Order: sequence, then C-alpha cells, then structure tokens
Amino acid sequence: MGIVNYILPFIIFLLCVIILFSKKDYFSFFLRGAKNGLDGAIKLLPSMCALIIGVNMLLASGATEYLADWLAPLFDRIGVPEDIFPLIITRPLSFGASLATFTDIVTRCGVDSYAALCASIIMASTDTVFYVSCVYFSASEIKKTKYFMPVALFVMAVSVFLSCILARIFF
Repeated sequence: MGIVNYILPFIIFLLCVIILFSKKDYFSFFLRGAKNGLDGAIKLLPSMCALIIGVNMLLASGATEYLADWLAPLFDRIGVPEDIFPLIITRPLSFGASLATFTDIVTRCGVDSYAALCASIIMASTDTVFYVSCVYFSASEIKKTKYFMPVALFVMAVSVFLSCILARIFF
C-alpha cells in the first residue's frame, strides 16, 4: 500500500478537524447547499422526464436499428466497423442503452476485436449529448441553444471517427 491510499482519508480527517475547531457554522452552509441542490433537482425534473420518455420511445420503435442499417455503407467506407453502429446511435441518447450495447459488442465480437477496441474508446471519449444538454441547460436556464446540438453531434461524429483511427493505429 502506497501513500496514495491514505490521501483521501487524510483530507477527510483534515476537513473534520478544521470544521470541529472553526468558529464558522459549517452546518448551516451544508443545509443551504442541500436546499439549493434540491431546488435545482426539482427544476430539472420536467425536462428529465421528457428526455427519458423520448429516448425510450425512440429505442423501442426500432428506429435506431433502421438508421444503423441505412448508414452502414457510408461508415464502412471510412473504416468504422459495422458492429459499433448501434453504439454510435445510442451513445448520444442514453448511457444505459449505450452501456448495454457496448457489453453486447464486447460479448459478440470479443474483447480484443477491432470493434470492441473502437467501442471502448468511444465509450471513454464521448458523452450522452442529449442528457448533458438537458441537465445543464435546464439548470442554468439557458434558452438560446440554436447551434449547440448540431455542433455537439458533429463533435460526436468526429470522436467516433478518431476513435476508430486510434484503435487501428495503436492496437
């Protein structure tokens, strides 16, 4: 066991000592922060419900499989394996769906396959665009999001392409 294993417990202990011997009322700060967090969660609830319902409707409709079949020839030409298309489509929408898709890719293709390596890099380097935008824009009450989604989806596409290039170069 190295010193790294003791850093976090030491920081927590140090914070407890500082709070114990301080003259400030840290408990009221904590309560105020918890109240603000609860208020933020209540503001997020309607948009989160709409997002969850929409994503589940899209996944249940079979549109993701149809889109994957339709885009297969295009992605095959640029070196993106066909096995990761469901991941490419579900990753911007839902973490749970993309994790299940990733697990399926690794199980079906093998851990050391090119598709699994690409999928691993995609899972590590991308995020659920719609979820993140829903949470951040709802919490900060930003209304002007005209260019956000096209740019975010373009960055996601570039990340997928670069992930496949990195998997081919380094593995």
